[in-house]
Amino acid sequence: MKRRLSSTPWIHRRSRLLIGAIAILGALTTAYLTVVKFSQSSAACPTQSCDIVLQSDYATVFGQPLALFGFLAYVSMAVFALAPLAVDPVNKKDSRKKLENLTWLLLLIGAIAMSVFSGYLMYLLVFKIKALCIYCVASAIFSLSMLVLTIVGRAWEEIGQIFFTAIVVGMVTLVGTLAIYAPPSNNNSGVTIVENPGQPAIISFRPLQEPKPGVGWEVTTTSGEAEIALARHLKQIGAKEYIAWWCPHCHEQKLLFGKEAYKELDHIDCAPVDNPNGLKDECRAAKIQSYPSWIINGKIYAGVQNLEQLANISNYAGPRNFKYVLKQS
Repeated sequence: MKRRLSSTPWIHRRSRLLIGAIAILGALTTAYLTVVKFSQSSAACPTQSCDIVLQSDYATVFGQPLALFGFLAYVSMAVFALAPLAVDPVNKKDSRKKLENLTWLLLLIGAIAMSVFSGYLMYLLVFKIKALCIYCVASAIFSLSMLVLTIVGRAWEEIGQIFFTAIVVGMVTLVGTLAIYAPPSNNNSGVTIVENPGQPAIISFRPLQEPKPGVGWEVTTTSGEAEIALARHLKQIGAKEYIAWWCPHCHEQKLLFGKEAYKELDHIDCAPVDNPNGLKDECRAAKIQSYPSWIINGKIYAGVQNLEQLANISNYAGPRNFKYVLKQS
């Protein structure tokens, strides 16, 4: 037995554990991004590019965060890699052998699909979104690492099986990816407005380009009487909004008010232009932890607030025929 083990390359003995470990790291990463997406908070990132990527059109698939599908893919890969190790290799040798053969094929299919998809995402980051997300790069590295380990981690009987599977799975994945990411619109602003007769229009923002340093993105919505009146009321009672120029959610708040009303607000940009991830002293003193944040009557309200919510919070008594509400993702 010892001779047989020693003659087996170490990579064959450890490949499943390595693949499982990488898959678990990928699952943890994508789980974190899923939480960030659902909570509409900012991701921990050395640059503002992560938030730009996570708020882009490409970060949502079928109405759900792309990270959620990534999490499910990594969990599946972890199960495929580790499941045979739980089967008794002595008493259930035949069952384990069959499970190993099946899961190796599933690992190959999954790793190829994930690598092709990650490769396309890298293309989007560089040429479309033009922003770099460390989590996306890490996921691409995880996918490619699992593919390499799957290929070299066992003695494949037919090398042609790998090439045939790679061609078929790769083409299917690429075609499916291109179909999912067909150009959504010709809207260069990234703003989508869905009209609702008799009700506020539903508005959403997915940045298609990087923000202008110190400024952000252009506010393309216009204000009505109610928006201007609310903005003036908020300023009158001393309400303050804390933002960062690179923050997509802050831009959503601007869009809800419209460009005319937003000029009336008392807002503080916490992010220095020369250090986007820094925090100005007045924001640190106000204990601001996320963007946007409102301080109204001495209380902090984190996240984008629909204007009806701001009206209720601030005891606003003016007109409430607000033009927009934020799309809930």
